Amino acid sequence: MTYQYAILAIFVTFALLEAKHGKFFKKDTEVTSDGYVELIGTLMLFIVTQPFVLFSSAFLMSQAFPDYAGVLANSSFLIHIALLLIFDDMMQYWWHRASHNNRFLYFLHRAHHNAKYMSVRIVYRNNFFYYLFMPSLWFSGALIYLGLGWSYAFYLVFKLLVIMGAHSEWKWDNVLYKHKALAPLAWVVERTISTPSTHSAHHGLTMEDGVTHYKGNYGNLLFFWDVLFGTAKITRRYPEKYGIEGMRKAEWAEQLFWPLIKSKKKTNTSV
Repeated sequence: MTYQYAILAIFVTFALLEAKHGKFFKKDTEVTSDGYVELIGTLMLFIVTQPFVLFSSAFLMSQAFPDYAGVLANSSFLIHIALLLIFDDMMQYWWHRASHNNRFLYFLHRAHHNAKYMSVRIVYRNNFFYYLFMPSLWFSGALIYLGLGWSYAFYLVFKLLVIMGAHSEWKWDNVLYKHKALAPLAWVVERTISTPSTHSAHHGLTMEDGVTHYKGNYGNLLFFWDVLFGTAKITRRYPEKYGIEGMRKAEWAEQLFWPLIKSKKKTNTSV
């Protein structure tokens, strides 16, 4: 349970920083349904989807490979982290990338981009089935079965520290860009992990602003995957507007439970 308290502390810290530098509970571009999507989506992930997937994956492993339980428990911590980066973070990069290039998957992911603002509130803002079918969660369950439980907890805390920082309305990376002495550090950081600049570009409303890059910057913990696979765009700036370009409005229930709940209105989308 310790790692869960650490995650909660990280969230609260960024929430307070957002409140200090602007607004947290009431964004200027927020609508009533945003709160429902964020609260229900987050609770579903932690109470239902994530436990179900992790335990189901471990159960399937126990049935298929009963002799491999905990086989990697005593192996190097560095090996554990390497496996998690590949089978969790890199796989999430490809799942995220696929979700922006496939119409069906994008409708599972659209809730995340439907928010017209950046905030730690939107970190877990996704359709129920987006997480249920996410390959990286299933791989993580398998790795936990193989003995990476404690390493996964450590890894998850650090990953969520980066992800929450990248989604936060507080632009912590701006400090690196303002001081010339920090230029070498900024160059390394922005090509290694997701930052507010690189990730907010992914959430921008329109590519016409010269910053927005919703067809790239898919990385979650590591932005390095975007650099490696050719989807990176680094501008050291932030979009002025956020949201989904050219997509109709969807109420909170449709955002969270599509395709079980659909609107009868004609869809006009560009993903």
